[in-house]
Amino acid sequence: MIDLYYWTTPNGHKITLFLEEAGLPYRIVPINIGKGEQFQPDFLHIAPNNRIPAIVDNAPAGGGEPISIFESGAILLYLAEKTGQFLAADPRVRIDTLQWLFWQMGGLGPMAGQNHHFVQYAPETIPYAIDRYVKETARLYAVLNKRLADREFIAGADYSIADMACYPWIVPHERQRQNLADFPHLARWFEAIRQRPATVRAYALAEQINKAPVMDEAAKKLLFGQDADTVTKA
Repeated sequence: MIDLYYWTTPNGHKITLFLEEAGLPYRIVPINIGKGEQFQPDFLHIAPNNRIPAIVDNAPAGGGEPISIFESGAILLYLAEKTGQFLAADPRVRIDTLQWLFWQMGGLGPMAGQNHHFVQYAPETIPYAIDRYVKETARLYAVLNKRLADREFIAGADYSIADMACYPWIVPHERQRQNLADFPHLARWFEAIRQRPATVRAYALAEQINKAPVMDEAAKKLLFGQDADTVTKA
């Protein structure tokens, strides 16, 4: 059984996408980041960066003590290796998948995240920041669109952890001020993943867990006001 420490963010969705696709038994432990539950000592023991998602695999391959993992990319890689699914054995396809997984972790996620912050949540409008991150998000969309021009999925013919990593960051494209019609190959890929039964199940689950996804002022202060003292005092 996998314990998934989860909230309804793009990084959280990555892991439910995998677990639903693979059919692994799992139990969700909700971590409401808007209420500060990510600072609970039990969670910090598993995820010292006080971020979701994290997992505990209570039945690791080979037996032994449970294994805990934080960081969504590391979790996807771990689950792919555990199950032998969504990460090809062929070394060329495997490295192709991994480099696009890391592209998402180092580029698409952080840049789209800054886009969300300055467009949606910043206490004041900062035109330079909005322009900077909206344009960079568009550039990254264009990179992915070009990649998908001659292949069904990011790493080729087969759905992989690279697709699972990227898809949730494209879901809020309208909030990122992006028009999918400008990226037709990306739009085709997006629609194909959106219709997968596992994707439907994963996002339906999110709606059950977070029935009122509203970012109030207290949550903004908690999420966006962290500094070194946040770590040392936790």
